Amino acid sequence: MSLDRRYQNVEGFAAAARRRLPRIFADYIDGGAFSETTLRRNRSDFDTYALRQRVLAPLAPANDLSVTVAGRPSALPFGPGPVGFMGLYRRDGDIAVARAAAQAGVPFVLSTFSINGLRTIRLAAGAVPDFQLYLDEDPEVNAAHLEACRAEGVDRIFLTVDTAITSVRERDVKNGFRSVDRMTPGLIWQFAKRPGWSFDLLRGGFPEVELVKGRPEFGKGALAQAGNLSRRLDKNLTWDTVAKLREDWNGQLFVKGICDPEDAARARDAGIDGIVLSNHGGRQLDHGLSTVSQIAAVRQALGPTVALMVDSGFRRGSDIVKALALGADFVLMGRPFAWAVAAAGEAGVAHLIALLAKEVEITLNLAGLSSCSALQEAGEDILRKV
Repeated sequence: MSLDRRYQNVEGFAAAARRRLPRIFADYIDGGAFSETTLRRNRSDFDTYALRQRVLAPLAPANDLSVTVAGRPSALPFGPGPVGFMGLYRRDGDIAVARAAAQAGVPFVLSTFSINGLRTIRLAAGAVPDFQLYLDEDPEVNAAHLEACRAEGVDRIFLTVDTAITSVRERDVKNGFRSVDRMTPGLIWQFAKRPGWSFDLLRGGFPEVELVKGRPEFGKGALAQAGNLSRRLDKNLTWDTVAKLREDWNGQLFVKGICDPEDAARARDAGIDGIVLSNHGGRQLDHGLSTVSQIAAVRQALGPTVALMVDSGFRRGSDIVKALALGADFVLMGRPFAWAVAAAGEAGVAHLIALLAKEVEITLNLAGLSSCSALQEAGEDILRKV
């Protein structure tokens, strides 16, 4: 069956990914903090905004879905956000997503927790990724990460600031993700029930996180490294940390994990190039606000010149259109691309990008628009709160 018939939307990829992945990894992708209230709000709050349908508008012959974010053009207003351990969902999953993103002309953000490292991604995808930086408790480790970024030509990093306090994701507690550091009988049984995944992933030996491979303090193998990477996150992040990184890093600096207008204003004053409005996909603060509900207020706090990206809960092209109307410049999507690569590899990721682009295009046209620039100019006029 062709990808067109098998997958019509994000949820189709999600269902297929859950059938293919061992429970420990499927739940890691899907899960949220504690009661998962924030996780649910990230989806339900899109329904509080309705789109105005406009007819008989003079549309351009060709739709223009391109945007410019902090001076850098992108062919589409969305792209793959950073997802840890993508290479555990499919062998070389990070490479597959990076290749599809490069082919589509959109940015790809590589996580510190990615299986494949910066050089491997650059060589395999023919494009330099952006880099999501998690700060380690050891300054030498952080310096090594930044040096790797400089060596590979990275010009934009995303400092993640919302994980210094580690929340509880009950699905991970139940499955042992980040607490088991070796194969157990339970894991062996999970893997045995997923022969397609097992054959694909284990044919070259169990993967390791390339950026910390060979460092004994992080352990050997991705299971051990996952727990150690999490436990070693710098728990003393402050605005002084942002200021120091701004001094140390000459490229573009985005702060990822801001979800409050007051924090957005402080980030603006710190001289950063942009922020990612994010609640970490509902994986940190339970009973928090959805990101879509905060876009307009955060844009007002940032002012017009600081780039505003947003993530958490985006599944449809209409979600992306609403975000841009509310003041965002770009949408990062994490889980959808993890599901797509787990379900169908690089071809699945490329198909997902095409599906979402078509959804954005049709939604724009039915709202009487034919470009993302026209959408951003129209702003909240195309929305109604319901």
